[in-house]
Amino acid sequence: MTSIGGAEMVDWNLAVATATRFVRPGPEISREEARAVVAELRRHAKASEEHVRSFTRMIPDGHEPEDTPVLVVDRAGWIRANVAGFRELLRPLLGKMEDRRGSGPGNAVLGAVGGKVTGVELGMLLSFLASRVLGQYETFAPATREFPASSKGGGRLLLVAPNIVHVERELEVDPHDFRLWVALHEETHRTQFTGVPWLRDHLQGEIQSFLDETDVDPMTVLERLREAAQAFSGGSRPEGERGEEGDDRGRSLVEIVQTPSQREILGRLTAVMSLLEGHADFVMDGVGPDVVASVAEIREKFQRRRARGASRLDLALRKLLGLDAKLQQYRDGEKFVRAVVDEVGMDGFNRVWTSPNTLPTKAEIAAPADWVARVHRRTDT
Repeated sequence: MTSIGGAEMVDWNLAVATATRFVRPGPEISREEARAVVAELRRHAKASEEHVRSFTRMIPDGHEPEDTPVLVVDRAGWIRANVAGFRELLRPLLGKMEDRRGSGPGNAVLGAVGGKVTGVELGMLLSFLASRVLGQYETFAPATREFPASSKGGGRLLLVAPNIVHVERELEVDPHDFRLWVALHEETHRTQFTGVPWLRDHLQGEIQSFLDETDVDPMTVLERLREAAQAFSGGSRPEGERGEEGDDRGRSLVEIVQTPSQREILGRLTAVMSLLEGHADFVMDGVGPDVVASVAEIREKFQRRRARGASRLDLALRKLLGLDAKLQQYRDGEKFVRAVVDEVGMDGFNRVWTSPNTLPTKAEIAAPADWVARVHRRTDT
């Protein structure tokens, strides 16, 4: 376990224990019905492969991409899988902290606080998220005995059965159609990473660059977190009011603790994630009419649910954690994909997967015509 000043930076086991203790219970369901849901989700995941490949044309005929497992999990399973993923992804950053232990006065502070506090905080965050995630493609997932992954550097698809059942009941939609609709979205993410060999390494490189820019001096970290807390304790600003440059009110905690270099990297990451999420939404709606009879009803109800949040607490936490930015990624990314496909067709859009240089910038996500001009007119002349 990575430690600093002799104290663990993150107590991963405590994070799992905390999250599983505080996560909301799933919907009431009989054992027989639960088995049926799991079996159906697995069938839908398998059927979605062909639907997505045919619609996107990302994988050439005769080419079989790397196989990644599909796992149907409960909320506790999602928590355990994600803790393993966090641990793997943060290993380089925690290694930097380990190298610098004993070099500053803040080590005594962190040593006193210890990894148990960090473990509890991470656990509380995961307990909040675990009841909301319907599915997830774990790009950097390490293989474990409980959770297998791709043999080529990780990767697995998770479908969170109790959350899917909860939402289909809340929306009062056809459960069989809704389960297939969710599977189509998540299968698109799996196709993106298995059909574009360089994408995983590119995304991992950007994330590691972001982490490399993180202040590893403990006192600096504490000071910046204190500033973030002070910014939020000042009260909320009236809707639509913008502060002066440097005013942190109304920004997420993730945004506030960034360095200028990290904000540049985050801009590129935001563009990529907007593309991936928007593409998945575009595909699930494009395939939907042929295989999901009630897709229009599902989309309308789901969009309303996505926009309003479940409660005031949910909205506050979404803002604090920057999750409202993810909702914007769905909207902006889907508009980008739809506009490009309308202009140059699916094969023309698929040039986006050629290399990191053909990925859209954050500005191009908002102006699809600029991406078309840069990628198509330059290569076609």
